[in-house]
Amino acid sequence: MIRAIVVDDSAYNRVTLSKMLESGGDVRVVATAVNGEDAIKQALRYKPDVLTLDLEMPVLDGFAFLRWLMVNRPTPVIVVSSRASDRSVFKALEFGAVDFIVKPGGRVSPKLEEIQDELLAKVRQVLNITLDNVKKRIYEEEQRKPEEPRPPITGPQSVDLVAIGSSTGGPPALQQLFELTPLLPVPFIVAQHMPPIFTRLFAERVDRLSAYRVKEAEDGETLQPGTVYIAPGGFQCEVYRSFDELHARVLERQKSDLYAPSVNRLFTTASDACGSRLLAVVLTGMGDDGAQGVRKVFERGGQTIAESPSTAIIFGMPGEAIKTGSVREVLPLPQIPAAIHRICTST
Repeated sequence: MIRAIVVDDSAYNRVTLSKMLESGGDVRVVATAVNGEDAIKQALRYKPDVLTLDLEMPVLDGFAFLRWLMVNRPTPVIVVSSRASDRSVFKALEFGAVDFIVKPGGRVSPKLEEIQDELLAKVRQVLNITLDNVKKRIYEEEQRKPEEPRPPITGPQSVDLVAIGSSTGGPPALQQLFELTPLLPVPFIVAQHMPPIFTRLFAERVDRLSAYRVKEAEDGETLQPGTVYIAPGGFQCEVYRSFDELHARVLERQKSDLYAPSVNRLFTTASDACGSRLLAVVLTGMGDDGAQGVRKVFERGGQTIAESPSTAIIFGMPGEAIKTGSVREVLPLPQIPAAIHRICTST
């Protein structure tokens, strides 16, 4: 039985979220809290396995509570917040939240029950989370000093494209990766499992924080060196070559698609377009998306990297990719930027 605490300043939301969680039969809501201060008391008293957390609350908000929790009693947190907090979600992920869900229809909405299946699925995922890696990531981020801007690296490249796939725990990992990777004259394209709208907001955030130009991918656009393209949430993103240029293709999601964007689909089409001149990287995430794509990249002579269990928040995706025997290097996250630089600049 998974023991949960619901933290939300709305009585309606607390009752509704509690009913939704307990509907699955394997989750028990041991307490609720009306704000961050109350949540501290309940967390100390009940020692839950997971908390759902609203960010906008009186007295002590969700961010302050997250900071306290990760220092004093590290526990998986899933943010359940309104669209008004879109940009704040990424800040919460940096503070230690492991995932998020958007409240449909605003802070208090009769549509809240629409997220029941997604909420239960993500709460069940917490059993696979490595909290020590969450704490390690937060500590390393706090200790890391801002680096001086580095000039672009020019010269011959052995890679035409770097494709990256990630899911749970991915946004902070991607942010760190692009902050640490020297500016390379190759395009990057990313499939991160994330809802619509948030991929654009995430791209805008990383664009401000890294030396790379970061944007949401658009259908038909040419992939430019030194630019990171984030696959739009809720769509499929592919890569194709035309007149020796690489382009993005953005397609509507089909009912049969398990993931949108799909890492497998991105890697497979990128491999068709680039052959041996592709580098594919699998970061933290639940499930096995990317494993088939990594095998295709490897078979065509491309380079492949997977994040090691020493830093992955959830080792599902990188672990499944490694099981294929098609991953050439398994590295902790802080070492992946240097590996990308080495592979891209080797001749």
